[in-house]
Amino acid sequence: MLLDFSPVDNQQIKLYDFAQALTLDDLRAATNASLNAILAMLGNADDAQMIFIPDDPNADDEHAPPEERYQGWSLAHLVVHVTATSEEAAAYSAVLARGIAYPREPRLRYETDWHTMKTRAQVLQRIEESRRIRLAALDMWPDVPHLDTHREVSENYVAKLGFSNAKSAFISGLKHEHAHHAQIQETAKQACAALAPAGTC
Repeated sequence: MLLDFSPVDNQQIKLYDFAQALTLDDLRAATNASLNAILAMLGNADDAQMIFIPDDPNADDEHAPPEERYQGWSLAHLVVHVTATSEEAAAYSAVLARGIAYPREPRLRYETDWHTMKTRAQVLQRIEESRRIRLAALDMWPDVPHLDTHREVSENYVAKLGFSNAKSAFISGLKHEHAHHAQIQETAKQACAALAPAGTC
């Protein structure tokens, strides 16, 4: 069940309101669907394809070292990035669901260094590890979650997406992950065209 975030993207509804209709089982299903979609996009990409640097005219990572700022992101890089964001969101959700308000800082984020990801096996392991972490965060919710408990976010965030409670915090990670799906598809396409045997892409 891939969630359709287009109403949020089109500003028809705020993420907070979109999230409230979702059940815990919906969040589990959406997590599995997103990760399974990424696995399908990776297909049979081998080690070389996982670390292939694509041509991306939109690349501009202001947090990267200067020599990497305008460099496209490999499949391995994309996977560690989206999984880290979704795990952070899942961690907030587990805290909020138990009735503990959370401040803007410190962030509950850890992102694996993409430079260390050199093989297909590592990328697949990261995906399955992320699946386990996220589903475990949902298992930390009490039977009656505290949906009136919020994380502190900026005024701009509230104006655009609404408040951040256990449900909306969790799917904020999925929304970010979904936003990278097309980039993952394009990178996989370029990697296959550049490195796979002719006629196999």
